[in-house]
Amino acid sequence: MTTVSIFNDVIGPVMRGPSSSHCAAALRIGRLARDLMGGELTEVLVEFDRAGSLPSTHESQGSDMGLFGGLLGWEADDERLPDSPQALAASGVALRIETVDTGDPHPNTYRLTLKNSREQHSITAISTGGGMIEVLSVDGTPLHMDGGYHSTIMWLDADPEPVIGIINSSMAADGVQTGRTAHGGWLLMVEASAFAEDDVIQKVEAAVRVRGVKRLERVLPVPSRRDMSVPFSSCAEMLASDTDRQTPLWQLAVKFERARGLFSEEEVIAKMTGIVRILRKSVQIGIDGTVYEDRVLGHQSGKFQDLMNAGRLLDGGALNRITLYVTALMEVKSSMGVIVAAPTAGACAALPGAVIGMAEAMGKSEEDMARAMLAAGVIGVFIATRWTFAAEVGGCQAEGGAAASMAAAALVTLAGGTRDQAVAAASMAFQSMLGLICDPIANRVEAPCLGKNVMAAANALCCANMALSGFDPLIPLDEVIDAAKTVAGMMPREHRCTALGGLSITPASLNLERKLAGLKANSCGSCGCH
Repeated sequence: MTTVSIFNDVIGPVMRGPSSSHCAAALRIGRLARDLMGGELTEVLVEFDRAGSLPSTHESQGSDMGLFGGLLGWEADDERLPDSPQALAASGVALRIETVDTGDPHPNTYRLTLKNSREQHSITAISTGGGMIEVLSVDGTPLHMDGGYHSTIMWLDADPEPVIGIINSSMAADGVQTGRTAHGGWLLMVEASAFAEDDVIQKVEAAVRVRGVKRLERVLPVPSRRDMSVPFSSCAEMLASDTDRQTPLWQLAVKFERARGLFSEEEVIAKMTGIVRILRKSVQIGIDGTVYEDRVLGHQSGKFQDLMNAGRLLDGGALNRITLYVTALMEVKSSMGVIVAAPTAGACAALPGAVIGMAEAMGKSEEDMARAMLAAGVIGVFIATRWTFAAEVGGCQAEGGAAASMAAAALVTLAGGTRDQAVAAASMAFQSMLGLICDPIANRVEAPCLGKNVMAAANALCCANMALSGFDPLIPLDEVIDAAKTVAGMMPREHRCTALGGLSITPASLNLERKLAGLKANSCGSCGCH
């Protein structure tokens, strides 16, 4: 697997939609599928395993919206995304979505069969959490692709082993994968920072017959490369390498991301500062008011601000501002506005709401906010490396728990706390979230997600202050992450974001879902997306 990056896996993507696991990841899968067909599509068959999460969530949680946007070649923050089903139908693509019994081990598995007037291809891929993906096969041939490279795929008539030497001597390839096809030929994929040029293809053709060539563009913001080396990949390794220097956590995050992406310190801070500015703009949009028909909750954060400013709320200090910002961001997400998956869309508000709200209360700058977000980012690196952010795999403890843990470290950083205090806060905050299920009401990622984001932010604030006061977390962060993974393995799938358990199956939730389905059917008409 490719080494985790803060800007790939933890803080990002910048996107629209209710769920990064569903919408942003599906969009990236769709982009790769589009490239596999050379941008020309006439028929698409999408198959979801009956035992996975997608049969019950693909429409309401944004998988369709993202996948169709990707098939159209759009970006994850494109303002047209909510209309992607209609746009795909208008483009002339015949689409079918079917539920099948394939026994896919991962709950977020996409099986796509794609056709145009000249050819047919298939791709199987999974959403691994936070918008990250992994392609498992192309045309039934097993391979690994995560979207971090420019990938050149060739279909050959003979054993590609002699060709590999030609490729490696002709270009700077980071990796070459090969496999037999179902029709007796061979598939060869070259991953590199750029596509294989025509002269390289010609050298291959001189050695073996090439039946086809496709070029799939990189979809991740931070590219992969061969022989990557990062200073640490676990919290224990970070602490051991830093010894007793007590380097601030944000600086250790910069050190990690510089090694991962070959950035300068200034570039890392500038990237995160840009994300902070996007988030601050989205907070204000949420407070000003958002409108979207297919949602459970309307605009509520504006009234909260009015009552807060009038002194008519209980005195929560900076926590009231944090609550305002968390709720505003969640409303932007639910209205298909621009948000940042941090670490996911379902848990997009706890970390930035806590950081921006507290930083403004303290009179801190956007660069201070960026440093705090970087500190959160390196905590997220440890979680993503050891486990997942996907609720479909781990329940809401994977999303809300990670967000609380990251936010706690960020708040300690804002307060000028030490490295060890930030890590202690992260551990305590995550400990408080173990066992949290994912049970979206009416199958929308709004409630109880709203309350869980607020809870995660409040938990982070309390744990940050406890850590600053010297409270002992008892359990090292890495062991807490491992414990959450063990708990997830004991959870029934009904409690891991399939809308089949908890609040999602209460009578009130089911009534809301039926009501929203009726509204959507009346407004959608015949768009050809089913």
